[in-house]
Amino acid sequence: MRTRRAPTGAPLPVPGHDDGWSLVQFSTPTTGTTSSDAAEPAAPPRRTRWLAVTAGVAALVVGAGTAGYAHVHKAVVLDVDGRTQEVSTFAGSVEGLLDEEGVVVGDRDVVSASGALTDGLEVVVRHATPVTVAMDGAEEVVWTTALSAEEALTDLADRASSVALVASRSSAGGRPELPLELVVRGAAEVHVDGQVLPVSDADATVASVLGELGVTLTPLDRVQVVRGADGRVDVLVERVVVQNVTTTHEVPFTSRTQDDAARYTGERAVAQAGVAGVRTVVERVTTVNGAEQRRLPLLDAVTQQPVEEVVSVGTKPRPAPKPAPAPAAPARPAAPAAPAAGGAAGPITAGGDADSLNWAALAKCESGGRADIVSSTGKYHGLYQFSVATWQAVGGSGLPSQASAEEQTARAKMLYNRSGAGQWPHCGKNLFS
Repeated sequence: MRTRRAPTGAPLPVPGHDDGWSLVQFSTPTTGTTSSDAAEPAAPPRRTRWLAVTAGVAALVVGAGTAGYAHVHKAVVLDVDGRTQEVSTFAGSVEGLLDEEGVVVGDRDVVSASGALTDGLEVVVRHATPVTVAMDGAEEVVWTTALSAEEALTDLADRASSVALVASRSSAGGRPELPLELVVRGAAEVHVDGQVLPVSDADATVASVLGELGVTLTPLDRVQVVRGADGRVDVLVERVVVQNVTTTHEVPFTSRTQDDAARYTGERAVAQAGVAGVRTVVERVTTVNGAEQRRLPLLDAVTQQPVEEVVSVGTKPRPAPKPAPAPAAPARPAAPAAPAAGGAAGPITAGGDADSLNWAALAKCESGGRADIVSSTGKYHGLYQFSVATWQAVGGSGLPSQASAEEQTARAKMLYNRSGAGQWPHCGKNLFS
């Protein structure tokens, strides 16, 4: 802001005008020496001479007083923060005038003139006022000598790309107070709840304007005054809502197995069902006019612990399989069978009760029913996900995934008769479905 002050330390001019008075001196006529017959002039009576001197002095005093009044008395215009009045004063300086009128000037205030006071002078005083300003989103307190929000926005326009005057509610009983009138020359509008309301009394304060329009504020609402795109002064009412928002998330349960001597080897049963836990997140969410602006975490904790799943796995040996009935003699000798894809020299039979199990269900669980599939690690092959070592242990050669589906099933049955369904820990239960 522009501030002009009188030089400090210099004594203020003495009110009035130097009229150039001089000391009046009186003298007695000198009596010269004359001859004896010369007639001596008669002296006037003493009382008469003093009367004449007194009259002369009185005339001088009256004349000097009239001239001094004409020079000391002044008619000036005093404008204090837009309130103008004509003042008749005998003050000899601007500082004397302000002191005479009780106008106190601070370090940040602006006075249009200083020094000697002349007749007809206009003295303008603007007191600086602190206002809260949001410039590019950052709030700070600045001092302004503007008379209105409109004028302050104009003065501050070149200091940031976006400037807003922030109405304070901390010391105004909740009313949106801005220590400036809204506008002086232009027009104003109020933007609130999606509406644009024209202001009829632009010279009023922000609080009175909102009161006349019936705008009610909640304790968290904010009020700002900005310069609109069309040059108007806009009063923006921002509806602020702060609320705690709670969300829940599932916590997966774990699973473990336990031996069960009452069940046959390979049989599995759920002894304890798993239950997912609950993770609770609480956040404080701030919205302005419905749009989220901030989210502050308050709580993030497991509020319900998961329940572990327990699966019982049978350990009781299965009874020995009944021997398969001998095949009937063929009416004529059968032709030799072609070697299997895995290198077997003839048909493979498993025997036992393996033939009555649901091998298709096991294959679907292990490999999706694909005979040529190989696991991502390259370790397990085929319909029943044989490892190469296990495959070779039941007489297979080459890779299991290269053998026919029939051979893979036959060797899987052999493995079952030898070790039970436990060879397929997760999918073995499907054999009994």
